Parts: sequence; C-alpha cells; structure tokens
Amino acid sequence: MFEASQLVFYYAVSPVHMGAGSAIGAIDSPIQREVHTLHPMFAGSGLKGALRHHFNRAWPRAEGDSSKPNSLINRIFGPDTGASDFAGALSLSDAQLVALPVRSLKGGFAYVTSPLALARLHRLATQAGMAVDWAVPAVAENQAVTASASLLGQRPGAAVGAPASQLVLEAFEFTATVDVAAQSGLRAISKWIAGYALPTSANAFFANKFEVDMVLLSDTDFAHFTRHAMVVEPHVRIDDASGTASDGGLFYVENLPPETLMVGLAQASIERFKKNSRNADSGALLTAPEVLAHVFAGASSAAPGIGGKLLQIGGDATTGRGLVMVQAAQG
Repeated sequence: MFEASQLVFYYAVSPVHMGAGSAIGAIDSPIQREVHTLHPMFAGSGLKGALRHHFNRAWPRAEGDSSKPNSLINRIFGPDTGASDFAGALSLSDAQLVALPVRSLKGGFAYVTSPLALARLHRLATQAGMAVDWAVPAVAENQAVTASASLLGQRPGAAVGAPASQLVLEAFEFTATVDVAAQSGLRAISKWIAGYALPTSANAFFANKFEVDMVLLSDTDFAHFTRHAMVVEPHVRIDDASGTASDGGLFYVENLPPETLMVGLAQASIERFKKNSRNADSGALLTAPEVLAHVFAGASSAAPGIGGKLLQIGGDATTGRGLVMVQAAQG
C-alpha cells in the first residue's frame, strides 16, 4: 500500500497535552499512553489532524482550501467531506517515546531512555530504510549507562581517584557503569539520534546536551519515570458571578514535559483520485516520495513544509501547550 517511508522525530518545546479523556484517580485529564507499556504516545490520527490544520493556514488558499476537492491539501490528506471518494496519500503512525527528560542532581536534567525504547527506534529507522550502525545495549536494574561522565558524582566513601559512578535522578540513586566501551557505545547512539532529531544550528545546545547527557536505564526503572515524571498542572474554574474559584472547579491536567523526544513513521502512496474523475489531460499524480517532500520539505517557497518547524498538537493551545518541533530524518 505504501511506497515510501520516512522517520519523523517530534521534540517537545513546551508541555504537551494529547488528551485521553477523563480518568478515575488523582489526574482528571491524563495524556495518551500505550496500553501495554504505559509509555506516553501521540496518536497518529491526532498528528495527522494537527498537520492538516497547520497546512490549512500555512499554504496558499488555492492549495490549502479544504472546500476544493482538487486542492493539494485534500489530495495529500484526503477529502474533508465525502471521505469515501478517495483515500489520502499520507499516513502517520503513532509516535513512540525515545527519551524522557528527568531531573538530575548534576546537569539540570538527563535525557533518559531504555533498551525497549531504543529497540523500537531501531526498528522504525530500519523500516524507513535508514542505515542504523548501532546495536541496542543492555543494562541491569538499578544500574545505568551514561553517554559521558558529565552527570556523575563521586559516591560517598569512594577511594581517592576512583571513577565517578553515582547518578542521582529525582530522588533515586543509580550506579553508573565505568565501562568505557559501554559508555562509548551509548555515546554513538546519542550522537546518531541528536544528528537526525536536532540537526539545525538553532538546536545546537540541545543536540550537544542530548549527545553527552543521555542515560540508559533498564526497562523497569525507565517505566517508573514514564508513569510518574510527567507535568501535572492544577486548574481552577472561576465562577463568572463571584470572580472566585467555583465549587468543585479544581481539576488536574497531565502533560508530557518539554524536551521529550518522540518518533514515528510517515508513509505515503501515490496520490489517489476519485473514480472516473481523471481524463487524458489531467495533471500527473504526485508520487509517494513527492507526497513526503511536499509535507516536510515544502511544495514551494509559498507552500513551505513542516520540517524543522513548530507544530501545535493536543489541547490548551491558547496557554502555549502542545508545541513540538517536527524533523523528518534524511537518511
């Protein structure tokens, strides 16, 4: 069905609330999570809707007018009405978690990942036809592998001159390996990811930090942070008459923290069309690679792509939530 695939990174610049409806518990409005891992995720349907909304305003009216059946946006994303007429040429997978920012005693925060998260990234990159020259490393529970020693401190009571091996993330202490080969292996992975996810000079600081401050935890240890290290914001509903807090108006909203890195696939087929709508003088159909190029690189200077730019996804847009930088990996 799909003739071209591309790896797409989503880097959170602000807290992101891709809502999952209401829930029973302390969090009234939780974020979307995978049922089997409970890792945060972005549903592909939400991403595609956010992209369509973006291009409706970023592209010229002739190209982004959903009311015109042959507009470029309808040809790529599918018709706004009459969905049975023809299918869109673009498909977006759910975005999976790659690295989560976790508060660190040194360096402010670490980009934390796990073997499972890296294995899923490796699989997606391979499916997109990219050259992946690294293998997924292993790590034991309560242990950590770091890309460098920048986050490590000296363990109390350690011998003078002993390598630093204490890693403190939030209220938890991990023993970091002093294996140079393990560190260099993770450093190669962090450099690979940073090069594709944060390639521009505007992101140089964060690309460098990602390269040196990446931490590998076991899947079990990582799962704790994916469940409990989110941004939880209290909201108060104001009574219009009194101007004070409404009774029962306190509720809590969960957000993915800024500096989180997610990844997914963008896939495309040749442009489709409504049955019996084409004739001998119809223009050539966009190929699958051209569909991806239009979305990420842009159709022209007047119709720019989303690659390297901010996309607003999820709720609370008017309070600055949901800003993610989209970067299609060129491999």
